[in-house]
Parts: sequence; C-alpha cells; structure tokens
Amino acid sequence: MHPKDPHRRTTLTTAALLTAAAALVAGCGSGPSTGAAPPSAGCPTALASAGTAVARAENADASWHGPTTGPAAVPGKSVVYVAQTMTNPGVAGVAKGVEEAAKAIGWRVRVIDGEGTPAGIQAALSQAITLHPSGIVIGGFDPQLTSQQMARAEAADIPVVGWHAVGSPGPSERPRLFTNVTTKVEEVARISADWIISRSGGDAGVVLFTDDSIPFAKNKAELIRKELATCSGVRLLTYENIPIPDAASRTPQAVSSLLSRFQDDWTYSVAINDLYFADAAPALRAAGRQGSGPPFNIGAGDGDPSAFQRINSRQFQAATVPEPLNQQGWQIVDEFNRAFAGRPASGYVAPVHISTAGNSAGATSWDPSGYRDGYRRIWGG
Repeated sequence: MHPKDPHRRTTLTTAALLTAAAALVAGCGSGPSTGAAPPSAGCPTALASAGTAVARAENADASWHGPTTGPAAVPGKSVVYVAQTMTNPGVAGVAKGVEEAAKAIGWRVRVIDGEGTPAGIQAALSQAITLHPSGIVIGGFDPQLTSQQMARAEAADIPVVGWHAVGSPGPSERPRLFTNVTTKVEEVARISADWIISRSGGDAGVVLFTDDSIPFAKNKAELIRKELATCSGVRLLTYENIPIPDAASRTPQAVSSLLSRFQDDWTYSVAINDLYFADAAPALRAAGRQGSGPPFNIGAGDGDPSAFQRINSRQFQAATVPEPLNQQGWQIVDEFNRAFAGRPASGYVAPVHISTAGNSAGATSWDPSGYRDGYRRIWGG
C-alpha cells in the first residue's frame, strides 16, 4: 500500500463505505461481533471489487432487462414438466411459473413428479413422451440419467427445454436441449464469496458446504473457493462434503463438530444450496449461538421459501443468492414459443441477486418485476 497515493486512499475509502452499507443491508446488529469488520489491509483491491458487486446484486428495484421482441403466441400447444422431485422447492417453484405462464399464453401443462430417484425420473420422462406433448421440460435433473428417453424425445421431434439440466445456460447439443434456463454458476459462486469478503471487511473464517457427488455442485464449490482466495484475510477453515440426500442426518452432527473444532474462528458459512442451513440451525441453536450472530450464512442456490423465512427472521441465515424461479418458468414457456415458431432461443440469462432481511421486504421468494408484462407484450404480437 502507498499512503501518499490518493487513488489508493479513495479505493480504500470506497471499500469501507460499501462494506458498511452491505453490513447494514444484511441486518447486522450492534457491536463488533455482528457488524462488518474494518477493511483488511490484506486485500484492498478484492474488497473494493466485492463491495461494488454486492451493492449491485442487492438492488431490489432492478427493472426488466429480458427480451422485448419475439414471435407471437403459437396457439394450441401442450407442455409436460418432468420434475426431479416436487419436494425440491426450486423445482416446484419453476413448475408453478410454467403453469402460470402457460395459462397466460393459452397452453395446457401437466407436471409429472420423478420423486427424486433415477428410476422414478426415467419413468416420468417415458410417460411424458407417450403423451405426445408439444414440448417437455427437464426440471432440475441431469439428462444423462435419462439418455434413452432423451433419444426417444429427439426421435419424436419433441423440443426439450431444461431448467438446471446442464451446467451452463443456453442451447445444448449433448444432451440435445433447445435451451437450458439457469443463472450462470460462475456468477452465483462469485457473488456468494464476494458477499463474505465485503461483509466481513476481508477478515473471515469460512466453512463451505457442498455435495461433490453432483458435478454441478462440485464445480460451484470450487468456484466459491477460488473467489474467497482472492482475499488473503478470508480463510477457508474446511470444505464439508455432505451429499444433499444425507444433509438432514449428517449436517447437525457436522455442525456440532465444527463448532467444537473452530469455536469463534468460524464466522461465516457458504453452501451450494440453502437447505444445509435448515439442517444446521438446530445444532447452532443447541450450542447457544444467536440466530442473528456468527456464523453468518449465505446460500449459493435457489432461494427457497424456508431460506427467506430464516433470513427475514434472522435465524441462522443472513443471505441467499436466489433464482427468480417464477420468472424462469415464464422464460421456459417463452423459449418453447420460440422453438414452435422456428426461431432461436432468446439467449436471456437472469442476473444474480442477493436477498437479505434488508431488501426482501418480507417476501419468501425473489420475484423481480416487469417480466410478466414483458412476455405478454411479446406473445400478444
């Protein structure tokens, strides 16, 4: 650091202001244990960058920047939504959005629940194909699990749109998807880590929860780890690999062990999905931790209603990086309409957002404004 460099002083001052603002938005209490720490001299550049990104992502008044042109509604179509499991709040939230959008455009929708098992998902997709729909949605599972069924859909010339089906948004050749609707995992991972860097002032001890059995989740966790490493004052205490199906049984025991092992050095957590904090909360409470105190937890995934409830009540989760689930359901319907009209996919990718008690206004989902009217205008021709 160069004390006589005015640009450097400005950078640090900006970082300090942004860090303080982020702490207030996240609902910090008073005192050194709950407020943002003073900016660390160890990573001023990373701290300033993180603060700017977080301030942008926490903006709850973002206007609609999705597509404004496209084909008018193609009439008389039907869509089958094949769900990985309807007990997954993200999958169910998108299904609701598809149903709402289909009603607006005048189509029929059927939801088939794969019930969370490979056999169930394969059977659900097979059933969907036998219904001869105009289009099929892959709702939150890897199409590689259903390669035979995907080949049948392609042979039947049924367009398939994915939601969280592959790692990146947009069209896919292998597996064959007209498009895949999702936020960019790189952006979700980066902003989750940036929130920790910014809110902590560059001084944090972090636990990372993930599921390495899912390639998408493992990649997200590695990206989070990489971004955390941009700030030397942010220490990754441990990388907890807990399969999502085992989270309810294993997370409480893991949290108890981590509290004993790291004690007050554990100040922040980030997980590839909010559900880990639902399972961590009882163990943190049993250990006498305050719901609004450290470790401050951010979920890098979905933003289900229970996560918002924990955030709004300040009970062992401070933030989430939610998907705009209902909006993505509308996007899926719009993408099908483009496919039916012989047009390419829209290319739209929703920007990342951070929801906290300070900007959610008590909502239980991230539902940005403008998209319903935007899509209705397109479909109305």
